[in-house]
Amino acid sequence: MLRRRMLIMLGVVLLIVLVLGGYKAFSIYTMIQGFSKPKPPISVAVANASEQPWQMRLPTVGTLKALQGVELSLEVAGTVTELKFESGQKVKAGQPLLQLDSAVETALLETARADLGLAQLDFARGSQLVDSRAISKGEYDRLSAVLQKNKATVNQLNASLAKKRILAPFSGTIGIRQVDVGDYLASGTRIATLQDLSSLYADFYVPEQSVPKLAVGQPVQISVAAYPGQNFAGKISAINPIVESTTRNILVRATLANPDGKLLPGMFASLQVLLPDQQKHIVVPESAITYTLYGNSVYVVAQKKAEDGSVEKDDKGQPVLIAERRFIETGERRDGLVLINKGVQNGEQVVTAGQIKLDNGARIAISADKTLGEQNSPPRAD
Repeated sequence: MLRRRMLIMLGVVLLIVLVLGGYKAFSIYTMIQGFSKPKPPISVAVANASEQPWQMRLPTVGTLKALQGVELSLEVAGTVTELKFESGQKVKAGQPLLQLDSAVETALLETARADLGLAQLDFARGSQLVDSRAISKGEYDRLSAVLQKNKATVNQLNASLAKKRILAPFSGTIGIRQVDVGDYLASGTRIATLQDLSSLYADFYVPEQSVPKLAVGQPVQISVAAYPGQNFAGKISAINPIVESTTRNILVRATLANPDGKLLPGMFASLQVLLPDQQKHIVVPESAITYTLYGNSVYVVAQKKAEDGSVEKDDKGQPVLIAERRFIETGERRDGLVLINKGVQNGEQVVTAGQIKLDNGARIAISADKTLGEQNSPPRAD
Protein backbone atom coordinates (compact mmCIF):
# COMPACT_ATOMS: atom_id res chain seq x y z
CA MET A 1 0.00 0.00 0.00
CA LEU A 2 2.83 2.36 0.92
CA ARG A 3 4.64 1.51 -2.25
CA ARG A 4 1.58 2.33 -4.32
CA ARG A 5 1.24 5.77 -2.70
CA MET A 6 4.86 6.59 -3.39
CA LEU A 7 4.44 5.67 -7.03
CA ILE A 8 1.36 7.91 -7.30
CA MET A 9 3.20 10.84 -5.69
CA LEU A 10 6.20 10.29 -7.93
CA GLY A 11 3.91 10.30 -10.95
CA VAL A 12 2.25 13.55 -9.82
CA VAL A 13 5.64 15.24 -9.31
CA LEU A 14 6.83 14.03 -12.69
CA LEU A 15 3.68 15.36 -14.32
CA ILE A 16 4.18 18.78 -12.68
CA VAL A 17 7.81 18.90 -13.84
CA LEU A 18 6.77 18.02 -17.37
CA VAL A 19 4.07 20.71 -17.37
CA LEU A 20 6.49 23.39 -16.09
CA GLY A 21 9.16 22.32 -18.56
CA GLY A 22 6.70 22.47 -21.40
CA TYR A 23 5.55 25.95 -20.36
CA LYS A 24 9.14 27.18 -20.15
CA ALA A 25 9.97 25.69 -23.54
CA PHE A 26 6.91 27.36 -25.04
CA SER A 27 7.93 30.74 -23.54
CA ILE A 28 11.43 30.44 -24.94
CA TYR A 29 10.04 29.46 -28.33
CA THR A 30 7.72 32.49 -28.28
CA MET A 31 10.60 34.82 -27.41
CA ILE A 32 12.73 33.40 -30.19
CA GLN A 33 9.92 33.90 -32.65
CA GLY A 34 9.49 37.49 -31.40
CA PHE A 35 13.17 38.29 -31.86
CA SER A 36 13.26 36.66 -35.26
CA LYS A 37 10.47 38.89 -36.57
CA PRO A 38 11.68 42.06 -38.32
CA LYS A 39 11.33 45.19 -36.17
CA PRO A 40 8.75 47.69 -37.36
CA PRO A 41 10.19 50.90 -38.83
CA ILE A 42 10.65 53.88 -36.48
CA SER A 43 8.52 56.90 -37.34
CA VAL A 44 10.54 60.07 -37.82
CA ALA A 45 10.04 63.59 -39.17
CA VAL A 46 12.38 64.82 -41.89
CA ALA A 47 13.35 68.03 -43.66
CA ASN A 48 15.35 68.75 -46.78
CA ALA A 49 18.85 70.17 -46.61
CA SER A 50 18.65 73.20 -48.88
CA GLU A 51 21.12 75.59 -50.43
CA GLN A 52 20.17 79.15 -49.53
CA PRO A 53 21.75 82.61 -49.71
CA TRP A 54 23.42 83.11 -46.34
CA GLN A 55 24.59 86.51 -45.13
CA MET A 56 27.73 85.85 -43.11
CA ARG A 57 27.88 87.77 -39.85
CA LEU A 58 30.46 88.56 -37.23
CA PRO A 59 28.82 88.29 -33.78
CA THR A 60 30.12 90.38 -30.90
CA VAL A 61 28.96 92.38 -27.89
CA GLY A 62 29.38 96.01 -26.93
CA THR A 63 28.10 98.99 -24.97
CA LEU A 64 25.89 101.88 -26.07
CA LYS A 65 27.17 105.42 -25.56
CA ALA A 66 25.55 108.79 -26.13
CA LEU A 67 26.55 110.83 -29.16
CA GLN A 68 27.37 113.56 -26.61
CA GLY A 69 27.24 113.07 -22.87
CA VAL A 70 28.62 115.04 -19.92
CA GLU A 71 28.38 115.21 -16.16
CA LEU A 72 27.47 118.84 -15.36
CA SER A 73 29.60 120.20 -12.50
CA LEU A 74 30.84 123.49 -11.07
CA GLU A 75 34.23 125.08 -11.54
CA VAL A 76 33.86 127.39 -8.52
CA ALA A 77 32.23 127.14 -5.11
CA GLY A 78 29.09 129.02 -4.19
CA THR A 79 25.49 128.97 -2.98
CA VAL A 80 22.71 127.99 -5.39
CA THR A 81 20.24 130.82 -5.94
CA GLU A 82 18.35 129.51 -9.00
CA LEU A 83 17.64 126.15 -10.61
CA LYS A 84 16.19 126.50 -14.10
CA PHE A 85 15.59 122.87 -15.06
CA GLU A 86 13.60 119.84 -13.91
CA SER A 87 14.79 116.24 -13.76
CA GLY A 88 14.33 114.49 -17.11
CA GLN A 89 13.71 117.74 -19.00
CA LYS A 90 14.79 118.22 -22.60
CA VAL A 91 17.00 121.31 -22.90
CA LYS A 92 18.51 123.26 -25.77
CA ALA A 93 22.10 124.37 -26.26
CA GLY A 94 22.85 127.57 -24.31
CA GLN A 95 19.83 127.26 -22.01
CA PRO A 96 20.57 128.47 -18.42
CA LEU A 97 20.43 125.62 -15.92
CA LEU A 98 21.84 126.87 -12.60
CA GLN A 99 22.88 130.16 -11.01
CA LEU A 100 25.16 130.67 -7.99
CA ASP A 101 25.21 133.70 -5.72
CA SER A 102 27.19 136.38 -7.61
CA ALA A 103 26.43 139.59 -5.66
CA VAL A 104 30.08 140.29 -4.80
CA GLU A 105 31.32 139.74 -8.37
CA THR A 106 28.48 141.92 -9.72
CA ALA A 107 29.44 144.80 -7.41
CA LEU A 108 33.10 144.49 -8.33
CA LEU A 109 32.16 144.48 -12.01
CA GLU A 110 30.25 147.76 -11.62
CA THR A 111 33.30 149.35 -9.98
CA ALA A 112 35.57 148.02 -12.73
CA ARG A 113 33.27 149.38 -15.44
CA ALA A 114 33.30 152.83 -13.79
CA ASP A 115 37.09 152.78 -13.68
CA LEU A 116 37.13 151.66 -17.32
CA GLY A 117 34.90 154.57 -18.34
CA LEU A 118 37.17 157.05 -16.62
CA ALA A 119 40.25 155.46 -18.18
CA GLN A 120 38.67 155.72 -21.63
CA LEU A 121 38.00 159.46 -21.12
CA ASP A 122 41.55 160.12 -19.88
CA PHE A 123 43.00 158.22 -22.78
CA ALA A 124 40.84 160.11 -25.29
CA ARG A 125 42.02 163.49 -23.88
CA GLY A 126 45.60 162.25 -23.82
CA SER A 127 45.38 161.26 -27.48
CA GLN A 128 44.44 164.85 -28.38
CA LEU A 129 47.07 166.47 -26.14
CA VAL A 130 49.97 164.27 -27.19
CA ASP A 131 49.67 165.50 -30.76
CA SER A 132 50.08 169.13 -29.61
CA ARG A 133 52.87 168.08 -27.23
CA ALA A 134 50.82 169.26 -24.24
CA ILE A 135 51.67 165.99 -22.46
CA SER A 136 54.73 163.82 -22.70
CA LYS A 137 54.85 160.55 -24.61
CA GLY A 138 55.44 158.77 -21.31
CA GLU A 139 52.22 160.15 -19.82
CA TYR A 140 50.35 159.02 -22.93
CA ASP A 141 51.77 155.52 -22.58
CA ARG A 142 50.72 155.44 -18.91
CA LEU A 143 47.14 156.39 -19.82
CA SER A 144 47.10 153.63 -22.48
CA ALA A 145 48.31 151.03 -19.95
CA VAL A 146 45.69 152.12 -17.40
CA LEU A 147 43.00 151.69 -20.05
CA GLN A 148 44.23 148.20 -20.98
CA LYS A 149 44.40 147.22 -17.30
CA ASN A 150 40.82 148.31 -16.67
CA LYS A 151 39.61 146.41 -19.74
CA ALA A 152 41.37 143.29 -18.46
CA THR A 153 39.77 143.74 -15.02
CA VAL A 154 36.29 143.95 -16.59
CA ASN A 155 36.97 140.85 -18.71
CA GLN A 156 38.24 138.97 -15.65
CA LEU A 157 35.12 139.79 -13.63
CA ASN A 158 32.87 138.84 -16.57
CA ALA A 159 34.64 135.49 -16.72
CA SER A 160 34.19 135.02 -12.97
CA LEU A 161 30.48 135.80 -13.31
CA ALA A 162 30.18 133.29 -16.18
CA LYS A 163 31.58 130.57 -13.90
CA LYS A 164 28.78 131.32 -11.43
CA ARG A 165 26.21 129.81 -13.78
CA ILE A 166 25.86 126.67 -15.89
CA LEU A 167 24.52 126.70 -19.46
CA ALA A 168 23.58 123.61 -21.45
CA PRO A 169 26.61 122.88 -23.68
CA PHE A 170 24.41 121.08 -26.24
CA SER A 171 20.80 120.02 -26.73
CA GLY A 172 19.76 116.84 -24.98
CA THR A 173 17.96 115.25 -22.05
CA ILE A 174 19.03 116.22 -18.55
CA GLY A 175 19.06 113.63 -15.79
CA ILE A 176 17.99 113.65 -12.17
CA ARG A 177 19.28 116.77 -10.41
CA GLN A 178 21.50 116.29 -7.41
CA VAL A 179 21.22 119.78 -5.78
CA ASP A 180 18.57 122.18 -4.49
CA VAL A 181 18.25 125.96 -4.10
CA GLY A 182 20.21 127.12 -1.06
CA ASP A 183 22.83 124.36 -1.18
CA TYR A 184 26.44 125.45 -0.79
CA LEU A 185 28.41 123.63 -3.45
CA ALA A 186 32.13 123.06 -3.58
CA SER A 187 33.95 123.23 -6.90
CA GLY A 188 33.57 120.03 -8.90
CA THR A 189 30.19 119.14 -7.37
CA ARG A 190 28.10 117.03 -9.77
CA ILE A 191 24.82 118.74 -10.70
CA ALA A 192 23.22 116.28 -13.16
CA THR A 193 24.00 114.36 -16.33
CA LEU A 194 23.19 115.66 -19.81
CA GLN A 195 22.89 113.16 -22.68
CA ASP A 196 22.20 113.71 -26.36
CA LEU A 197 20.01 110.68 -27.24
CA SER A 198 19.23 111.61 -30.85
CA SER A 199 21.93 109.17 -31.96
CA LEU A 200 24.06 106.65 -30.13
CA TYR A 201 27.43 104.99 -30.45
CA ALA A 202 27.89 101.25 -30.04
CA ASP A 203 31.49 100.49 -29.06
CA PHE A 204 32.65 96.89 -29.42
CA TYR A 205 35.80 94.82 -29.81
CA VAL A 206 36.68 92.30 -32.52
CA PRO A 207 39.73 90.00 -32.80
CA GLU A 208 42.61 91.31 -34.87
CA GLN A 209 42.03 88.45 -37.38
CA SER A 210 38.67 90.04 -38.28
CA VAL A 211 40.05 93.48 -39.10
CA PRO A 212 40.35 92.79 -42.88
CA LYS A 213 36.62 92.02 -42.98
CA LEU A 214 35.64 95.43 -41.57
CA ALA A 215 35.23 98.78 -43.26
CA VAL A 216 33.73 102.16 -42.40
CA GLY A 217 30.09 102.27 -43.52
CA GLN A 218 29.56 98.53 -43.09
CA PRO A 219 26.03 97.70 -41.78
CA VAL A 220 25.54 96.42 -38.23
CA GLN A 221 22.47 94.93 -36.55
CA ILE A 222 22.11 95.74 -32.86
CA SER A 223 19.80 94.20 -30.26
CA VAL A 224 19.36 94.85 -26.54
CA ALA A 225 17.74 92.86 -23.74
CA ALA A 226 15.17 95.61 -23.12
CA TYR A 227 13.55 95.00 -26.54
CA PRO A 228 13.83 91.27 -27.31
CA GLY A 229 13.28 90.30 -30.93
CA GLN A 230 13.80 93.87 -32.18
CA ASN A 231 16.87 94.84 -34.21
CA PHE A 232 18.28 98.34 -34.63
CA ALA A 233 20.28 99.23 -37.73
CA GLY A 234 23.61 100.98 -37.55
CA LYS A 235 26.82 101.48 -39.50
CA ILE A 236 30.48 101.30 -38.60
CA SER A 237 31.68 104.88 -38.22
CA ALA A 238 35.24 104.40 -36.92
CA ILE A 239 37.88 101.71 -36.47
CA ASN A 240 40.59 102.27 -33.90
CA PRO A 241 44.03 102.43 -35.54
CA ILE A 242 45.71 100.41 -32.77
CA VAL A 243 45.29 96.84 -31.47
CA GLU A 244 45.03 96.32 -27.70
CA SER A 245 48.33 94.71 -26.68
CA THR A 246 46.77 92.76 -23.80
CA THR A 247 43.78 91.21 -25.58
CA ARG A 248 44.84 91.50 -29.26
CA ASN A 249 41.43 93.00 -29.99
CA ILE A 250 40.62 96.21 -31.82
CA LEU A 251 37.99 98.77 -30.82
CA VAL A 252 35.28 99.50 -33.39
CA ARG A 253 32.51 102.10 -33.16
CA ALA A 254 29.13 101.96 -34.88
CA THR A 255 26.61 104.80 -35.04
CA LEU A 256 22.84 104.26 -34.96
CA ALA A 257 19.85 106.57 -34.96
CA ASN A 258 17.64 106.74 -31.87
CA PRO A 259 14.69 108.96 -32.90
CA ASP A 260 12.26 107.43 -30.39
CA GLY A 261 14.72 107.60 -27.50
CA LYS A 262 14.21 103.90 -26.75
CA LEU A 263 17.89 103.12 -26.38
CA LEU A 264 19.88 104.53 -23.47
CA PRO A 265 23.62 104.97 -22.93
CA GLY A 266 25.19 102.17 -20.93
CA MET A 267 22.95 99.41 -22.31
CA PHE A 268 24.59 96.07 -23.08
CA ALA A 269 24.25 95.37 -26.81
CA SER A 270 24.53 92.25 -28.95
CA LEU A 271 25.83 93.09 -32.40
CA GLN A 272 25.97 91.34 -35.76
CA VAL A 273 28.39 92.87 -38.25
CA LEU A 274 27.09 92.02 -41.74
CA LEU A 275 30.01 90.82 -43.83
CA PRO A 276 30.03 91.56 -47.58
CA ASP A 277 30.52 88.00 -48.92
CA GLN A 278 26.90 86.80 -49.25
CA GLN A 279 27.01 83.28 -50.79
CA LYS A 280 24.83 80.17 -50.98
CA HIS A 281 25.37 77.54 -48.28
CA ILE A 282 23.73 74.27 -47.20
CA VAL A 283 21.44 74.78 -44.19
CA VAL A 284 19.35 72.36 -42.12
CA PRO A 285 16.94 72.84 -39.20
CA GLU A 286 18.69 73.13 -35.87
CA SER A 287 16.58 70.28 -34.46
CA ALA A 288 18.32 67.87 -36.85
CA ILE A 289 21.73 68.35 -35.21
CA THR A 290 22.89 66.04 -32.42
CA TYR A 291 25.61 67.76 -30.36
CA THR A 292 28.10 65.55 -28.49
CA LEU A 293 31.62 65.83 -27.12
CA TYR A 294 32.81 63.57 -29.94
CA GLY A 295 31.41 65.76 -32.69
CA ASN A 296 28.16 66.96 -34.21
CA SER A 297 26.11 64.59 -36.34
CA VAL A 298 22.83 64.19 -38.24
CA TYR A 299 20.78 61.22 -39.40
CA VAL A 300 20.37 61.26 -43.19
CA VAL A 301 17.59 59.29 -44.87
CA ALA A 302 19.11 56.61 -47.13
CA GLN A 303 17.87 53.54 -49.06
CA LYS A 304 18.92 50.13 -47.78
CA LYS A 305 21.10 48.21 -50.23
CA ALA A 306 21.31 44.42 -50.69
CA GLU A 307 24.59 42.56 -50.96
CA ASP A 308 24.48 42.82 -54.74
CA GLY A 309 24.09 46.61 -54.52
CA SER A 310 20.40 46.72 -55.47
CA VAL A 311 17.86 48.65 -53.45
CA GLU A 312 15.80 46.54 -51.05
CA LYS A 313 12.04 46.96 -51.21
CA ASP A 314 9.25 46.21 -48.75
CA ASP A 315 6.13 44.14 -49.37
CA LYS A 316 4.48 47.18 -51.00
CA GLY A 317 7.30 47.58 -53.49
CA GLN A 318 8.64 50.74 -51.86
CA PRO A 319 12.37 51.18 -51.09
CA VAL A 320 13.34 50.33 -47.51
CA LEU A 321 14.54 53.51 -45.77
CA ILE A 322 17.26 53.54 -43.11
CA ALA A 323 18.90 56.23 -40.97
CA GLU A 324 22.52 56.88 -41.87
CA ARG A 325 24.47 58.71 -39.18
CA ARG A 326 26.96 61.29 -40.46
CA PHE A 327 29.39 63.49 -38.59
CA ILE A 328 29.32 67.06 -39.87
CA GLU A 329 31.03 70.42 -39.58
CA THR A 330 28.60 73.16 -38.55
CA GLY A 331 28.83 76.90 -38.92
CA GLU A 332 26.68 79.80 -37.79
CA ARG A 333 23.25 79.24 -36.23
CA ARG A 334 20.44 81.68 -36.93
CA ASP A 335 16.63 81.69 -36.82
CA GLY A 336 16.37 77.94 -36.18
CA LEU A 337 18.75 77.03 -39.03
CA VAL A 338 22.35 75.79 -38.96
CA LEU A 339 24.92 76.28 -41.69
CA ILE A 340 26.58 73.00 -42.76
CA ASN A 341 30.16 73.32 -43.95
CA LYS A 342 30.74 69.60 -44.57
CA GLY A 343 28.83 66.30 -44.40
CA VAL A 344 25.44 66.93 -46.07
CA GLN A 345 24.58 67.58 -49.71
CA ASN A 346 21.89 69.81 -51.15
CA GLY A 347 18.50 68.04 -51.38
CA GLU A 348 19.26 65.23 -48.91
CA GLN A 349 16.67 64.52 -46.23
CA VAL A 350 17.70 64.78 -42.59
CA VAL A 351 15.80 63.52 -39.54
CA THR A 352 14.46 66.42 -37.48
CA ALA A 353 12.42 64.49 -34.88
CA GLY A 354 12.54 60.99 -33.45
CA GLN A 355 16.33 60.56 -33.73
CA ILE A 356 16.63 59.74 -30.04
CA LYS A 357 15.31 56.24 -30.91
CA LEU A 358 17.65 55.73 -33.83
CA ASP A 359 20.90 53.91 -34.39
CA ASN A 360 23.02 53.87 -37.49
CA GLY A 361 21.23 51.68 -40.08
CA ALA A 362 17.89 51.59 -38.22
CA ARG A 363 14.87 51.16 -40.43
CA ILE A 364 12.67 54.27 -40.51
CA ALA A 365 9.35 55.46 -41.84
CA ILE A 366 8.73 59.12 -42.66
CA SER A 367 5.80 60.41 -40.67
CA ALA A 368 3.53 63.23 -41.72
CA ASP A 369 2.42 63.78 -38.10
CA LYS A 370 3.35 67.39 -37.20
CA THR A 371 3.19 66.65 -33.47
CA LEU A 372 6.24 64.42 -33.86
CA GLY A 373 8.30 67.45 -34.79
CA GLU A 374 6.81 69.52 -31.98
CA GLN A 375 7.88 66.91 -29.41
CA ASN A 376 11.49 67.38 -30.44
CA SER A 377 11.44 71.18 -30.70
CA PRO A 378 12.78 73.32 -27.84
CA PRO A 379 10.22 74.77 -25.42
CA ARG A 380 9.01 78.26 -26.18
CA ALA A 381 9.75 80.99 -23.64
CA ASP A 382 6.57 82.55 -22.25
